[in-house]
Amino acid sequence: MDGDKQEAMPDEEVFLVDNGSLRPEATWNLRRVAKLLAERCGRRVCPVSLLHSHKVPAEKLGGRSAEIFESALTRRAAQGVVNFRVVPFFFGPSRALTDFMPARVRRLRREFPGLRVRRAPPLVDTVPDDEDRVASILADGVLARLESGSNPAVALVDHGSPAPEVTEVRNRVAVRLGEILGGRVARVAASSMERREGDQYRFNEPLLSRLLGTPGFDRGTVVVSMMFLSPGRHAGPGGDVAAICAEAEAMHPSLRTVMTPLAGEHEGVLEILVDRLNATSRLTEI
Repeated sequence: MDGDKQEAMPDEEVFLVDNGSLRPEATWNLRRVAKLLAERCGRRVCPVSLLHSHKVPAEKLGGRSAEIFESALTRRAAQGVVNFRVVPFFFGPSRALTDFMPARVRRLRREFPGLRVRRAPPLVDTVPDDEDRVASILADGVLARLESGSNPAVALVDHGSPAPEVTEVRNRVAVRLGEILGGRVARVAASSMERREGDQYRFNEPLLSRLLGTPGFDRGTVVVSMMFLSPGRHAGPGGDVAAICAEAEAMHPSLRTVMTPLAGEHEGVLEILVDRLNATSRLTEI
């Protein structure tokens, strides 16, 4: 838990921020979570994406276009709002949070010198309790897919990241997931859906497509633990992860994959976000 509530600054706006997607399902989910977070905390919470989502046609979003971070800040700052709190809808310290967002704030501060933006930590930060909570969410998803008497392998999969710190978060969560599941599963391994080319991004390995061809993951039931927050091109129905699983099953006829619900659909994620919004000492000035 993040401790006592942090008093809001005067006229402080709260943004729940994700990376953004060209798929409307991701924006609908961000809006759903922002609404629940606002109800729990008694504060207005604005769903905002860093990129992409503003390109989704408004008619696919109930007639209301998605907002992206820079334009949302600009519009509100022009109206006189200069204090903002960002709650990341991210698992780890993505470059989107550590590089992209601060660069946009610095640029806007030239026009609005009094602009103050404070960012809460992502879902998993440096406190061990963070990874325990996310691992418990993923464990619930795995246990919901277990069949009586089965002892499947578990392949935890995330998107894959150019930031090794994000992959390290995934790996720590995977270790904790294995500890929580214990003897109820045969083994747990972490994997990425995709990675950038080049040896400098090898830390993302193994890719899920390769893991599903290795001993222990090439036959029998493999539960694919979905370390994703929102549905979309990658994690939605018929998305990239589902396609990878189908291709692996075609190559290995004795293999059967079962995907868990997305971690972002679990109520435990909301509990972590509530703590982030009420954070005391874990806010970072951008």
